[in-house]
Amino acid sequence: MTHFAVVAPPLPGHYNPLLVLARELGARGHRVTFVHMADAARLVEGKGAGFAAVGTRDYPAGALDAYVNRLAKPTGLFGLLGTLRATAAQTDMLCRDLPGVLRDIGADAVIADQTEAAGTLVARHLGLPVISTATALLLNREVGVPPPFVPWPYEAGEKALVRNKGGYRVTDFLMSSMRKVLARHGAAFGLDPFADGGFSPLLTVAQMPKGLDFPRTELPTTFHYGSPWRDAAAVPAATASLPEVGDKPLVFCSLGTLQGARADLFRKVALAAREVGVRLLIAHGGLLSPAEAGRLSDFAEVRAFVPQQEVLKRCAAAVLHCGMNTVLDAMAEGVPLVAMPIAFEQPATAARLAYAGVAEVVPAGRASQKRLTAALRAVLEQPSYGENARRIAAEMAQGRGVKDAADLIEAAVVRTALVTV
Repeated sequence: MTHFAVVAPPLPGHYNPLLVLARELGARGHRVTFVHMADAARLVEGKGAGFAAVGTRDYPAGALDAYVNRLAKPTGLFGLLGTLRATAAQTDMLCRDLPGVLRDIGADAVIADQTEAAGTLVARHLGLPVISTATALLLNREVGVPPPFVPWPYEAGEKALVRNKGGYRVTDFLMSSMRKVLARHGAAFGLDPFADGGFSPLLTVAQMPKGLDFPRTELPTTFHYGSPWRDAAAVPAATASLPEVGDKPLVFCSLGTLQGARADLFRKVALAAREVGVRLLIAHGGLLSPAEAGRLSDFAEVRAFVPQQEVLKRCAAAVLHCGMNTVLDAMAEGVPLVAMPIAFEQPATAARLAYAGVAEVVPAGRASQKRLTAALRAVLEQPSYGENARRIAAEMAQGRGVKDAADLIEAAVVRTALVTV
């Protein structure tokens, strides 16, 4: 049995797929413990994994809600820089306090999401085998591919390479607070925190299939694309809440766990759906007030939560903010998209969806009823969008999802043990 410690940003988009992985590893006899600020325990409780708190001095009760509220309200360059500094502060705390906690809980190995660099650095410091996970858009740097936070399309040629190099320089500038934290702790540990791109040299497992990424030539042989990590516990069984079958096509709209309060965007989507002549189901994650939901209900069916995968089975299209988990759910059902990215890596995800031919992109900042109407009509009426979405669904169906990821992780840990014997 191996005791895995999981280090990832304490957000549902990262924790939920990692909890599926934890349950699969647990079913194979392993032990899995998530480690982060104390508030993150609520994301893990009762879901098949353990939890150990770290950084209680710096992150008392209420700290996670404050961080999530900041993420939900990105406000220009200064707001973004503030968010990045807040994220760097979490990494700083983890680099400082995580070694002691991992020793205390007796961790044998670390599963470190790509979006939290402290996990890999601390594991290397302690001499523990580490596996990287890409639960969202993969972050592996490659000059032929645009940075993972820009909406640029994939292009070949010298002009594109110059543009991408400039984009990575800007990315490094924006991430300077994080890079300083990692450099300082790396020096204290006697390690280069940016070796292997900051990821595990042993193994990286991703949720997304190759068909949703730009063409790449520099991924290490230890990197593995995959298919969504899902299990029965991750899929609500509330079939009674499914929408009725109607004579008009059904379109689903979700803005994820952070942006579900954007009543303005939901209204624009609802008006576009009415113009196109389709039924719209909105899921806002409990973030709209009853009054806001009531006003939207004149144009659409509005709910706080729905069994997302079951709903998507009934949909002709979906309008999504491009969070990776919701995108993967839609692609698994072969549902074409109107991609409406809002922040973070979402514009880059949307660019990859456009490259794959499964989506029309309407950035949230430029979303209007007219643009959304045209995009929704295109994905519903042009066969290529559905055909390409079904192609991705077929690719994903060939994989075994979380079982493949767990197989790779177990094999990597065994290889490490053999080397160190």
